[in-house]
Amino acid sequence: MNDKIINLITTELSLDTIQVKNTINLISGGATVPFIARYRKEITRNLDEQQIRAVKDRFDYYTELNQRKETILKSIDEQGKLTDELKSKILGTYSKTELEDIYLPYKPSRKTRASIARENGLEPLAQRILAQNDIAGADINAITKPYLNDKVPDTESALKGAQDIIADIINVNPKIRDTARKLILAEGKIGSALAKNKKDESGKYQIYTDFQENIKSIPSHRILAVYRGENEGILTIKWILPEEKILDCVRREYIINRKSVFLPLIEDAARDCLDRLLLPSITTEIKNGLKEKADSVAIETFSKNLREILLSAPLGEQPVIALDPGFRTGIKLAVLNAQGNLLYNSAIYPLEPHNKKGESLELIDQLIEKFAVKYIAVGNGTASRETEQFVLDYKKVSGKQVQCVVVNESGASVYSVSDTAREEFPEFDATVRGAISIGRRLQDPLAELVKIEPKSLGVGQYQHDVNQNLLKQKLDEEVEHCVNLVGVDVNTASAPLLSYIAGIGNTVARNIVEYRKENGRFMARKDLLKVPKLGPKVFEQSAGFLRIKGGNNPLDSSAIHPESYTVVEKILRALNTDIATLMGNENLVRSIKIDDFITDIAGKETLADIKSELLKPGLDPRDTFQEAGFYDHIRSITDLEPGMVLPAIITNVTAFGAFADLGVHESGLIHISELADKYIKEPSEVVKPGQKVKVRVLSVDVARKRIALSLKQVNT
Repeated sequence: MNDKIINLITTELSLDTIQVKNTINLISGGATVPFIARYRKEITRNLDEQQIRAVKDRFDYYTELNQRKETILKSIDEQGKLTDELKSKILGTYSKTELEDIYLPYKPSRKTRASIARENGLEPLAQRILAQNDIAGADINAITKPYLNDKVPDTESALKGAQDIIADIINVNPKIRDTARKLILAEGKIGSALAKNKKDESGKYQIYTDFQENIKSIPSHRILAVYRGENEGILTIKWILPEEKILDCVRREYIINRKSVFLPLIEDAARDCLDRLLLPSITTEIKNGLKEKADSVAIETFSKNLREILLSAPLGEQPVIALDPGFRTGIKLAVLNAQGNLLYNSAIYPLEPHNKKGESLELIDQLIEKFAVKYIAVGNGTASRETEQFVLDYKKVSGKQVQCVVVNESGASVYSVSDTAREEFPEFDATVRGAISIGRRLQDPLAELVKIEPKSLGVGQYQHDVNQNLLKQKLDEEVEHCVNLVGVDVNTASAPLLSYIAGIGNTVARNIVEYRKENGRFMARKDLLKVPKLGPKVFEQSAGFLRIKGGNNPLDSSAIHPESYTVVEKILRALNTDIATLMGNENLVRSIKIDDFITDIAGKETLADIKSELLKPGLDPRDTFQEAGFYDHIRSITDLEPGMVLPAIITNVTAFGAFADLGVHESGLIHISELADKYIKEPSEVVKPGQKVKVRVLSVDVARKRIALSLKQVNT
C-alpha cells in the first residue's frame, strides 16, 4: 500500500493514518461499507458510512491516477522522450489535472497547425525566435532562408509556421495553464443570453436571458439551468475572462528581450495562443469542472431526499385497502393483508362521469368488515382529493373509525409495468399492480420503494441533466444504507429488497427467495449457508442485517452478528440467565459490565452495540407512523388566497427551496429565503421530504399554476 496515498487521504479527510489504512485493507479484502461501519468499529475507530465511503472514493481516485501515470510513462518512453527528471515529475504529482498538463506536450494528437509546421522543419526557427537574440535591424529574410523549402516557400509562411509552434509551446506550458486556470476561477464570470433566433416561450429561462455571475460563487442549480438551456438550444453560454492578466503572465514568461526583432511576432503568437488554444481549452475544462461540481451537489441533494423518503414512518403490519384514484377509468381497489399480500381487487366508480357512489360505499363497507381494515391508502394523483372525500363521506355515513391516508404515488406507474411487478403479479394488469404498490407504500415504504428506480420517485433536481452513472451509484449507495440500517426479515422480503443487503446482490437475493419457496421459512441464520452461492464471506457480510422472527434463536431477530453470539453466551453465563429473559430486560441489560467481556473479536464499541441491541432488540430506527391531512375545504388552486395558513407536506427539497403538497394537485414553492427566520445555508437544514408543516400562502398565480409559500413565523 502506498504510504504517500495513505497520508494524502489522511490529510484530506482529517482522519488518523490507522483509520485510513485499516479501512482500505477491509475494503480491499471484500468487506462492504455497511458491514465495516456496523461490525468493524474497533478496526476503523468508529468511522461512519459517510467517512468510509469518502476513504473509498479517494483511494479509488488515487488508484486510477496511478494507472494513468503508468499509461503516460509508457507512452512517453515509447516516444524516446522519457527523462529521469520527467519521470520523477510525473510520479510526484497527485492531481489528475496537473498530470494531464505535464503530459500535454507529449500527447499524441491529430494534425494541428503546429504539428504541420514541425513536420516542415520550422521547430529550430521557432526556438531561435523564442531565444530573442536577434535584435531590431536584423535581416529577417536571411534568418528564415535556411528553413525555406517546397512546403515553406517564403519568409511569410516560415514566420507563420514558427508562430504556430510558439503558440503551441505556450499552450502546453504547465505553469501557464495553471496560472490561467487559477485566474479564471478567481476572477472569471459565466454568462448566458438567448440563442440567435430563439424565444423562451415557456418562460423557464427568463432570468438567464441576460445573465452573468462569478465562476467561483455560482450555485450548482444555476449552472445546471444554464447548461440545460444551452443543450436545448435556447441559451448561449458566454465567458467573461481576465484575458489581459493571463496575457501579462505569458509575456513575463516568454518575453525576455524587448529589443528583439521578433517581439511583435511573439506578442501575436501569445494572443493567438489565448484566442485559439489556451482559453478554449481551459474554459472547456472549467465548464466540465463546474458541471462535475454541480452534479455532485445535485446528487447529494437527491440522496438526502431519497433517504428521507425511504426512511418514512411505516404503518406496519396492518391490513389496508389501497385506492388508486381515477375519474373515467374508475378507482382501482386492492385489499392487502398485514404482510402486504393481495386478498382482493376490483374497481369502483363513485366519481364523475359514472357517479356509482352507493354501490361503491357498500363494497367498501363489506371489505372493511370482512378483512378488519382500519386504514385506507389513497394515491395522490389525479382525482386524489375527490377519492379522499369519498372515503370521508363513507366514514360519516358508516360511523366506522377507519383512517384515510394520502400516499405519494410517484413511480407507482413505473413499478406497475416493470419486470419486478410482472414477476410478483403475473396474473394481474398494471392498474392492479399500481394499487397494490400504493397500499404497500403505506405499510412499509422502504420495502416497496426499493423496487423502483430511485430517480423515478421525483425527489431530486435536474436528475436527467446530471451524470447518470454517478447518480445511479450514489442513489444505490443511499438505498443500501437505508436497507441495512433498518434490517430485513429474510422470510418475507422480496428479492429487490434482499439485493441491497450488504454482500448479497441480485443473484443471491433470488436464490434466497427460491430456497424459501422450496423449503419453507428459515428458522435460523445459519440455515442461510444452505442457499446456493451464499458462502461464508457473503454470510459474514450479510447475516447481521438479516432478521429471522420467531426462529430458533431470539438473537437471530436482532442486529447482533452471529460472530458475537459466543460473547452473548458468556454474558448469559455471568448473569445466570437465558436469552429470552435477558432481551428487553432493562435492569439485567444495564447490569452488564462491558469491560468484563472484551475480547480480540469484540471490543468496547461492539459490546456497547450488543448491549444496546439486547435492551431494544430489532428496534426499527424509523419514526412512528402519524396520520396527516389537508383541509377539507381546500381542493383546488382557486381555493387559495394570500395570507392563508394551511397544513402541508414537504415533497421535494432542492438547492433553492422546497416544494410542498397542499392537496390541490399543484405543489407550492417555499423559496430558501422563506424557509426560516434566520439565515440558512441550504434548505435541508430545516426541512425534509415527508415532513408535515404549516405554511402561509404568499401568492397564487392561477394561470401559470404557481403557488408561493412561506414557513416564516408559522411553525414556531
